[in-house]
Amino acid sequence: MLEAKALTETTRSPSGPMSVVQSDRSVLADLDLFADCSTVQLASIEQACRYRRFSAQEQIIDKDSHSADVYFIVRGRARVVSYSVSGREITFADLVEGDYFGELSAIDGQPRSAGVMAVEDSLVLALPRRVFLATLAEFPQAALKVMRRLARIVRSGDERIMDLSTLAANNRVQAELLRQARGHSTIRDAAVIEPIPVHSDIASRVSTTRETVARVLNDLARKGIIERTRTALVIRNVPMLQEMVEEVRG
Repeated sequence: MLEAKALTETTRSPSGPMSVVQSDRSVLADLDLFADCSTVQLASIEQACRYRRFSAQEQIIDKDSHSADVYFIVRGRARVVSYSVSGREITFADLVEGDYFGELSAIDGQPRSAGVMAVEDSLVLALPRRVFLATLAEFPQAALKVMRRLARIVRSGDERIMDLSTLAANNRVQAELLRQARGHSTIRDAAVIEPIPVHSDIASRVSTTRETVARVLNDLARKGIIERTRTALVIRNVPMLQEMVEEVRG
């Protein structure tokens, strides 16, 4: 874990941020975004950061807030979410150790476009906007990596909008499973999704019900395309799932 490489002791202050005793190795050294930075430069960047701990289900940033820090997940998992007028949760993405978020507001200075919630107890590193922008200006390769990340988000968003506009609910569930399969470890034609996605989480991503998700998963299991183990959802035949999705997408 990233934390084990950089932290030897953590304590929580009454206000929430954590005081950290660090080893010589920076947490940032394991992040691809800072791969071109020297040890001295990494230490300077990290010195400007604050460590913060969040409990499971605790909000890290709120939608429409005017904060502009960029957050890096040292330990735990988080979820990018928004809510409809009726209060229904809409999930955009899940973030794991090594991921970062908040770069949109850091770049354009506008309010947060979505909220981010800790899925489990998490430790994050908050990088001030001015330091983030200065780092991108000094290291063009880091800026390029951020642009590529934003391009992936736009492409994924376009795909999801098209699916929501043109596919039936059961096909949207299949498409979401395919998206998740692409982001997890694969063995030949199989993919292992860990932890097992919760039915309500899948439903919130594709605007359907938990009952529809359960029905689609049961159908795919009967066809031998997926298998649920104790700790993971295994897509046994990714090409077949992809073929099913591409057939309805046209």
